[in-house]
Amino acid sequence: MNYKFEGIVDGAGGSGVDHEGVLLAFADAALAIKDTVAEARAALRGAVGEEALSDAAAVIAGFDAITRVADGTGIPLEPPKAEASADWRASLGIDAYWTAKV
Repeated sequence: MNYKFEGIVDGAGGSGVDHEGVLLAFADAALAIKDTVAEARAALRGAVGEEALSDAAAVIAGFDAITRVADGTGIPLEPPKAEASADWRASLGIDAYWTAKV
């Protein structure tokens, strides 16, 4: 499948990911620790089931933790990965994120 990451980054949708709306709502609520996290969790559970909800929570937690460790210690993106991802990082605006500057 050809996913459109722009829809995930800008929040406009249309990424091609199944259950995109409830996944994004859950990720946003979980990462921002919003008071809507219980509602978002229930909506995601209803859409994808308990096992997929657990998988989504694990991905969110893992990505957040790994990114925070890398950002906190100043680990740079390895040159081969930087080169291979340059085009899509530019198209998504990822290099403009504040964490890319620290």
